[in-house]
Amino acid sequence: MQFSPEVLAVAEDMVSRRRYIHQHPELSFEEFETTAYIENRLKEIGGYEIKRITKTGLIADLKGGHPGKRIALRADIDALPITEETDVPFRSENPGVMHACGHDAHAATMLTLAKLLYDKKESLHGDVRLIFQFGEEQPPGGAKPMVEASAMDGVDEVFGLHYTSSYPTGKMCIREGAVTSAVDRVDISVFGKGGHSSTPEITVDPIVMSAQIILALQTIVSRRISALDSAVISVCILNAVSSSYNVIPDEVRMTASIRTFSEEVRSAMPGRIEAILKGITESAGGSYKMNYLFGYDYVINDKQITADVKKLICDVFGEDAAIDVKPFMGSEDFSAFLAKAPGYFLWCGAGNPEIHADVPHHNALYKLDEEAMKYGAEYFYRLVLRRLGAE
Repeated sequence: MQFSPEVLAVAEDMVSRRRYIHQHPELSFEEFETTAYIENRLKEIGGYEIKRITKTGLIADLKGGHPGKRIALRADIDALPITEETDVPFRSENPGVMHACGHDAHAATMLTLAKLLYDKKESLHGDVRLIFQFGEEQPPGGAKPMVEASAMDGVDEVFGLHYTSSYPTGKMCIREGAVTSAVDRVDISVFGKGGHSSTPEITVDPIVMSAQIILALQTIVSRRISALDSAVISVCILNAVSSSYNVIPDEVRMTASIRTFSEEVRSAMPGRIEAILKGITESAGGSYKMNYLFGYDYVINDKQITADVKKLICDVFGEDAAIDVKPFMGSEDFSAFLAKAPGYFLWCGAGNPEIHADVPHHNALYKLDEEAMKYGAEYFYRLVLRRLGAE
């Protein structure tokens, strides 16, 4: 394929902005400097009506030269609580914080797109809203608060993009309907009766109960859910509240994530989990406490818009660039935007093993193939031009 001359002209600047944001990462709900940087770059471009609608989230509106619909494009901007272990010269300068999921590239791509669209504004039959969203990595997330604060007011269609090391640079994922799972969280405390490790018979051991609970939770997926449905239960935090190797504790705490694609399966999960907790703890003479939090909903791509996006990708990047994929078990609060308007969420390949850019996301060694950003910028640019009659 041939990239647009406009995209090639700004590619170097786009990489530079990504590296700056990567070097100065901020955690969810703390993206004050990142948002200020984005706002200043938008002011330099000019022509955008910029609104800080939450403490660290902003929208920027560009009015086209002709009447038409309003398209919204979203980029998330937060980083993760990870200590970076890569050898890149622009590695994180903030200890314990890292852009290990590509949000730095999302923000930089959107800033570059802002300039490209500004230069084309007179030919646009409609308006563009850029949404720079905080807090995607940490439920309850930033999407819902931004929607509540007017981010989707007057929007007819909404689009998002996520770079992914799971697919090679130049490949783009096509999926109609549910593309990411819903994700929920359950916090569990298991209470027993502590004592000396030499006399377990006079204790009520919460560690043994917790081990049984963790294994039993897996039977929900294997024995209570149809094999035609998809679900994952993962216990990711386990903490025995103990002070010594020879002390059986009084309490164990655990936290699990639950991922589903069916509302029927999702709504049944709290009851099924609690039944296991009740049965195991009561039979052992212990007790439990459970707090279940419903998190991000499913990201569902609109049928017609999916077809339009696939055609665009084939036209611009070639038919071999479009890959039909199965749903991802990952989650995204982009679902909150799609609840207000139809749209499409694209997974854009950014993997390249030759430069070690094939490490999974949320990993201290994660790298992004910066070449992928040209594909992301070209996709967004051509998408807006086509949908607003300026191509």
